[in-house]
Amino acid sequence: MHSRVVKTVCPFCGVGCGMYLTSDGQGNVCGVAPEQDHPISLGKLCEKGWSSVYAISPDNRIHHPLKRKRDRFVTISWDQALAEISTFLQDILEESGPQAVGVISSARATNEDNYAAQKFARAVLKTNNVDHCARICHSPTVAGLKQVLGSGAMTNSTKDLFDTEVIVVFGADPTENHSVLGGQIIEAKLAGATLIVVDPRVTRLAKLADIHLQLKPGTNIALINALLHEIISNDWHDRDFIDNRCDGFYALKSNVEKITPESVAEITGVDGPLIRKAAERYSRANRAMILYGMGITQFVSGTNNVIALADLALICGHIGKPGTGINPLRGQNNVQGACDMGCLPNVYPGYQLADEADTQQRFAAAWGDDVATAPGLTSLGMTKAAQAGDFRAQILFGEDPVVTDPDQNHVRAAYKAMDLLVVAELTMTETAKLADYILPAASFAEKAGTFTNCERRVQRINPVIPPPGEAMGDWQWLQALAEAMGSRVLNWHSSEAVFDEMASLTPSYQGMNYQKLDRNHGLQWPCNANAPQGTAILHQQQFPIGRARLTPVHYVPIDEPADELFPLLLTTNRLHFHYGCGSMSRKSPLLERETPPGILFINPQDASALSIQLYGPVGVRSRRGYIETRAMITEDIQPGLVSMPYHFKEAPSNQLTNTAQDPVTKMPELKACAVAVIALPVDHIPSAVWQLKEEP
Repeated sequence: MHSRVVKTVCPFCGVGCGMYLTSDGQGNVCGVAPEQDHPISLGKLCEKGWSSVYAISPDNRIHHPLKRKRDRFVTISWDQALAEISTFLQDILEESGPQAVGVISSARATNEDNYAAQKFARAVLKTNNVDHCARICHSPTVAGLKQVLGSGAMTNSTKDLFDTEVIVVFGADPTENHSVLGGQIIEAKLAGATLIVVDPRVTRLAKLADIHLQLKPGTNIALINALLHEIISNDWHDRDFIDNRCDGFYALKSNVEKITPESVAEITGVDGPLIRKAAERYSRANRAMILYGMGITQFVSGTNNVIALADLALICGHIGKPGTGINPLRGQNNVQGACDMGCLPNVYPGYQLADEADTQQRFAAAWGDDVATAPGLTSLGMTKAAQAGDFRAQILFGEDPVVTDPDQNHVRAAYKAMDLLVVAELTMTETAKLADYILPAASFAEKAGTFTNCERRVQRINPVIPPPGEAMGDWQWLQALAEAMGSRVLNWHSSEAVFDEMASLTPSYQGMNYQKLDRNHGLQWPCNANAPQGTAILHQQQFPIGRARLTPVHYVPIDEPADELFPLLLTTNRLHFHYGCGSMSRKSPLLERETPPGILFINPQDASALSIQLYGPVGVRSRRGYIETRAMITEDIQPGLVSMPYHFKEAPSNQLTNTAQDPVTKMPELKACAVAVIALPVDHIPSAVWQLKEEP
């Protein structure tokens, strides 16, 4: 085996930075370097990108299929694993039908893996029960933007940051979550762009901002409606754009007619004059762009929050042009791609509706087999059905819902209630510990495929080392499992063959192939006969639905406000040095040393009232659970608000979070729930409740 260098894409956030990996000739990755001429990252990587070697290192990797034997796992062959899993699945399908089984795919896996997952669900299991973590991050983006604009994705490109006058960062923290992009926002600000930040916390960007609207969690619509009122009442809206390209303006105008900045000051916590100033800066700029994150989506009003932001961009004509747009920042490296591939219960690849007969017939004909027709369950729907005894088997890869989903105790109970849980993973995650079978998966450095980043750019990844032991790519073991179940519908010989089939059935990808992707640093969809080199800016001439649909929405309070029993409001956040459930980033000693294992951010006033000391142990309780952690006292958090990251299994904030859901997308309200915090004895060592329970 010889050492080699390959070009690939960072496996962490949705920015999609270009990198090179070097192997040592012994099956190990020994070097990481940024791609100097990459169109997005421009020769930079963040700390997580530089540490990606640790994420896929052989330490604690799963090398062979494992089977549960009571409270431990034993190594078995692939043949035995596939035979037993297929028999299990066929028995459950015969006894309970396809609604009792489902698949959870992965925003960290390739487009090819995700396409295979939804095809396996729909053509082999005959179920639309397929979902992934976009359910709990950007499902409101897909629904809200599709309703208003006709397409649920970032409208512009990251390079537009250097071609705009005003940047609005709404409910996102890019310097923590999308560090290279966060750095570019700072560069644009230093070059003269106005920066407006809307966030309950004083983030790094908020400290640099020209205007910081420090609103209360969950009051986004009240604030946006006041911005709309101010813009329309001052005649700052773009009349020509609205007349030529939008419907519904007068209904929108009527809806916000009495929602003055002063009328929402108490609700939002933001002074009226500051709202007026932000409205003027955004609307009167020639080019202004909105970037947003889960501070918009993770609420019971998530879809309407997205709709309100789209309304704001549209009435100002800030869409379809360079340096404008409404731009969701995707958290994981391929969450955009997993959505594009149809790993959602209601859509096939390319957002073709799963409940339409034409879609079903088109895919059945292409695949040469019958497909699912009954409505599918979301990930949280599967969890709820499992607890009710109606959902019996799940195949899951590359996700750790026990750590990342809301109400952790509820999730663990659901998995224990299932008859069969199959998990494909790199390492022994908290969810894998509950599995009946664990399959060894290949990492991004060990397989070919594509990722789609937040600006819709589809990029190639390439293997630099072979998978460890008997690990294989997800589409490969899904194909093997389909064959064990007697189906040849997943019949590919390479990842390129998977991509070509997917592209032929996905209108926005039809102009792509591996060779074109290699020649162009990837391509942005839609890429087809009308746009053979891809599309940097969406909606330049028209919207996919013709005219945009301005849609009035109304403020709805959060589901669980603070009260006497639970007097503080908890929100969640991410940290610069960590990622997701921590299974990748926490393997790096360089990243792990930067932050204690679990932390609660709390304002000095609240800390003083509760006799909490800096780094002191605290207990945090909600109506759903209790955890212990350490306190970080900071002015960056408002009084009455506390914040926790969810990266740490020792202090899992999702034991506390609320499962109340957005009625459109079933998005849980992860950004707001009521908690009580108590100081623990100074010498107390915090411990998670779940670690006191018996584990396999």
